[in-house]
Order: sequence, then structure tokens, then C-alpha cells
Amino acid sequence: MVIKYQNKINIPITELEQSAFCQDGSNFRTKTLEEEFNSGVRWQKIPTRYLKLSPDEIRESIKKLKDAMGSKVTILGHHYQREDVIEFSDLQGDSFLLSKLAAEKNDSEIIIFCGVHFMAETAEILSANNQKVILPNMAAGCSMADMAATEDVKRSWKQINETLSSTNDKKPVIPVTYMNSTASIKALCGENNGIVCTSSNADKAFEWAFERGERILFVPDQHLGRNTGLDYGIKESEMVIWDPYKKNGGLSDEELIKSKLILWKGHCSVHTRFSVDQINSARKKYPDVNILVHPECTNEVVSKADYVGSTEYIKNMVHNAPSGSNWAIGTEINLVKRLAHTYTDKNVFCLDDMICPCSTMYRVHPAYLLWVMEGLVAGYVINQIKVDDKTQEFSKLSLQRMLDLPS
Repeated sequence: MVIKYQNKINIPITELEQSAFCQDGSNFRTKTLEEEFNSGVRWQKIPTRYLKLSPDEIRESIKKLKDAMGSKVTILGHHYQREDVIEFSDLQGDSFLLSKLAAEKNDSEIIIFCGVHFMAETAEILSANNQKVILPNMAAGCSMADMAATEDVKRSWKQINETLSSTNDKKPVIPVTYMNSTASIKALCGENNGIVCTSSNADKAFEWAFERGERILFVPDQHLGRNTGLDYGIKESEMVIWDPYKKNGGLSDEELIKSKLILWKGHCSVHTRFSVDQINSARKKYPDVNILVHPECTNEVVSKADYVGSTEYIKNMVHNAPSGSNWAIGTEINLVKRLAHTYTDKNVFCLDDMICPCSTMYRVHPAYLLWVMEGLVAGYVINQIKVDDKTQEFSKLSLQRMLDLPS
């Protein structure tokens, strides 16, 4: 039996929720679901009996269920998840790695994706037809992905193409979407000669796009787009920001025509917290510190860092670093804390003293994981992610183009 929920619950990221879980690092723990609800958040409703369960009660119940279900269920855990969700994951990684791993888990009937909505959508697109993908909390979206609403991108794409024309046999503009986008945006790229990219292969996606087009429309993260563009050799003067809430994106026809890179006005609320002042403070405290940041940070921060790379890159850099080295990291706190606890021979800390987890990723409380697992045992598939056939077809096309990029 399948319990049907709306495939996505759009809940805006309010300042209240964004700051509700920020702490100074002294007591970073999961509370009961009732306590977290009292913080003012609006997450997916769940049966009341789960609200008061303690973390220990939840942990014991999940352990028993996981043993009982065996290989029929695979739990995927994104690096940004809380520790008491990650401990039950069979596989960990960033969004794309987990989606690829999901596609390879042919022996699992159910894939529980402990991440956010666009990740579960991608897993559904890449998984086998007989597999079901579950997202424990349907309110676990992504604020960056939500900044590129489907209708806004479709309307903008049409406006951009009405203004631009090609001077040769290339397309006037190629759409490139970051993995952190909805299936419908990936489908728009697939249908319009575009491609998906991750933070680790954005440079190769840019090269692919410029072989086919004169410009790139990069959605939805302006900072990853800008940082990649600068590394590729595009000048700041050749980049423009498209604001979907302004007429013609806030740009004149001349600005659009002269551009090489059109950046969608979107960002990651976690990675834009990091600043040059934080880098300077870290260097003052540890003169030999290595500054390691994610490319979703602003270019101001990226240009001052020693190393820049994806979540997997950050993880591998710390893993391979010499004992006794100092690492100040600019990315989501759950990953930073996990690295610090794993590599105790190195000094690993977050650039930002105020610990603010990804508020949407944080919505996957262990109680939600328990809820969907108990549902499976009882014969109910709760929170199944489904993507319609047309969206799936064109999304898969843009994803396959990315998969075919040289490694």
C-alpha cells in the first residue's frame, strides 16, 4: 500500500527557522521532535506518538527495524545530515555520488534518501523502475533549488532566447543547471540542449556548453557559476546576474547580448555565511592554517582560500592531510564536525564560530526515518518520490550528458 502525499511541500526558509538551530558549538545535539517543533518550524506533520520519543528510544527502534529489513532497504545519508541519521545510513556521500550509488543498488526494493527533495528526485530518475525512493520528511527541500522555481525559469528562458540570436552555427545560449535543482529544471536543460553539473565537474560542463553555444545560462547558484566562470577565463565584465523578479531580469538587451555567462540570482544560505574576516581570524590564530572552502561560497571568500572544492573534495583533502595540520573549513557544520571527530590527529574546525546547520537538511529528524521504516514493515510506503514520465525522460538526458563528461 502506498500513502500518497503531495510530491513536494514548499515551505519558505524564514529567518526564524534559519536561525532556530544555530548554536555556539557547546551543545550540538538532537532534541525530541516536539522540542524542535517548538522552535517555530513548520515541517511535515507526523503521528503524535513520534513527537515525544527520546533520541535513544528512536535509535533502538531503528536498529531493530534495519536488521529486520536487511538488504531490501538501502538508507542513503548525505554528508550534511545529523550524526544520528548518518549512523544508520548504508552509504554516505554528496548528492550526485549518492544518486549514482542508488542506481547501482539493484538488490534493494526501497531506497530511503536522507537528504533533500531534489536529491531524492535524482535518485528516482536514475534508479530502476522496480525501486521506490522515499524521502523521510517531504518538507526537506533546498532553499537554493527553491530560488529557481520552474515557471520563473521557463519564463526567463523564453525571454532570454527572444533577445539573443547566434552569429554562427552555435546556439545563442546553453542552459546549465547545478545538481541542486528540481527535476523540472533538469528536464528544461535536457529538452534545450543543456546539461547538469556538480560542484566537482562544473568546469567540464562549461567546456561542454561553450563547444555548443555562445553563452551559458547558469542556474541556480550564482556563486558556483561565477567561481567556475572566472576559473574558465570569463571576465567579470562578461558576466551578468539575471533577477527573475525584475523586468527582463534587470538587464538591458545590450548587457545580455555582450554577456558570456548569465548567472541566475540564487545562492546557498549556508555557504554565503562565510567571510574574509573569518579567514583572517583563522590565519591570525593559526598562521599555518589551511583554508578549505566549498565553491558555493562567494568569490571574495574563494579567492582568499587555499583550497576550493566539492563536499567529496573537502572530505578527501582532510583524509589525506598530514597529522598535526590545521584546517579551517567553510562548509556545512555536520560534515565539519564529523571530520573533526574522525581525524583527531588534525585540528579541524569551522570558519564560522556560530554553528548553523543546513536548515532544510536538518528537517530529516531521526523520528521521520523511524516513521517511514515502521510504515514499510506495516506494508505502507510513506513519502514515495515520483517524477512524471516526460520530466524523467528529459532530466535523464541532461544527467546522462553530465555522466558522459570526461572524468
